[in-house]
Amino acid sequence: MEDRQEIKEHYTNYLGKFTEYHFNKGPVNELPDNFTILKFSPNRKRNMWIYATCGMSDYEGRNAIELHMFSPVEHDFLIELLTVIAHYHVTGGNLGWGHTVNFGCSWYPASTQRYGLLSLPYLDGPVLEKCQIDSKMIQFLWLLPITETERNYKKHKGLEALEQKFEENQLNYLDPFRESVV
Repeated sequence: MEDRQEIKEHYTNYLGKFTEYHFNKGPVNELPDNFTILKFSPNRKRNMWIYATCGMSDYEGRNAIELHMFSPVEHDFLIELLTVIAHYHVTGGNLGWGHTVNFGCSWYPASTQRYGLLSLPYLDGPVLEKCQIDSKMIQFLWLLPITETERNYKKHKGLEALEQKFEENQLNYLDPFRESVV
């Protein structure tokens, strides 16, 4: 439980104030006790909503990670989506940097972005990415919505090649209706 407070403080230092949510549908009892999603409103530093896991890193035998997503508007479906991904992680997926996940649906209605890439938190850099809590190093990753074509490109060409495409095309990561970069 002390870890949870330090995770919240780590997020607050870089993302600001938050509201806490518990998703109560499905097998959430299989998640670590008191697992929550934190929602950060737009502020002076960022004109976007941010949704983040808190407690995903508590599960022994799995990579100690926490995830966050950006949204151009308040979109509380992301609370459910992050909870489902956390459940996948703790019940056998063991996710980490560079992995992709299938959302099972679009992250916004009519969006072609149905997958997520676990990326480094490029907007905040190493200061947000790592947090040492007691003997555990927690990695904070950015869950970046991507298209199936982008996911397939990463599988065949590698993560670095996909990230190069993002850079070349000046990826608008906040646009749920953007075209694929490949």
